[in-house]
Amino acid sequence: MPELQLLRPDHAPALLAFESENRAYFAASIPDRGDDYFARFEQIHRARLAEQADGVCYFHVLVDAAGEVLGRINLVDVADGGADLGYRIAERVTGRGLATWGVREVCRRAFDTYGLTTLRAAAAVRNTASRTVLARTGFTVTGETVLSGRPGLTYLRTLDATTDRPAAAPPLP
Repeated sequence: MPELQLLRPDHAPALLAFESENRAYFAASIPDRGDDYFARFEQIHRARLAEQADGVCYFHVLVDAAGEVLGRINLVDVADGGADLGYRIAERVTGRGLATWGVREVCRRAFDTYGLTTLRAAAAVRNTASRTVLARTGFTVTGETVLSGRPGLTYLRTLDATTDRPAAAPPLP
C-alpha cells in the first residue's frame, strides 16, 4: 500500500529517480522542469526542505513499501490560511485512484495539521486527468488562466472539519 510522507532529506535519491523516469511523461501535460533542475537537484532538494521548515511550503511524496516514489503532492506559497496545490503521479501507476486518494489526504492534512482553510489549483484544459482529480476531490472551477502558453482553469477548495477522511490508499499490483 502506498503511503503519503512529508518530504525528508533521505527521499532525494528516490525522488530524483521518479522525476527522471517520468520527465517525458510529465512534459506532455505540464511544463518541463528543465535540465538545470536535474543538474542542481541536490541543491534544489535542500532548498525545498528549508522552505518546508519555514512553513511556506509542504512537500509530500507518495511512496511504496520499498521506498520508491510514486508521486508527489505539494502545497506551496502557504500564506493567510491558503496554499497552492500541485501534484504529479508516475506514469506506471496512473488510472488507479492514487492521485485522487493522495489529493484527498493532503486536503485533510492541510486542514488538520497545517491549519489551512483554502487550497487553490490550476490545470491545463487539455489535462483531463488532472481536471478529473480536482473535480473528484471537491475543487470547483473559479476562472480561466494561461499555463505555459496553454489555456487552463483555476480551482478553489474550502477546507473545514468535514474535509475528506480518505479510506486506505488504493492497492498497487
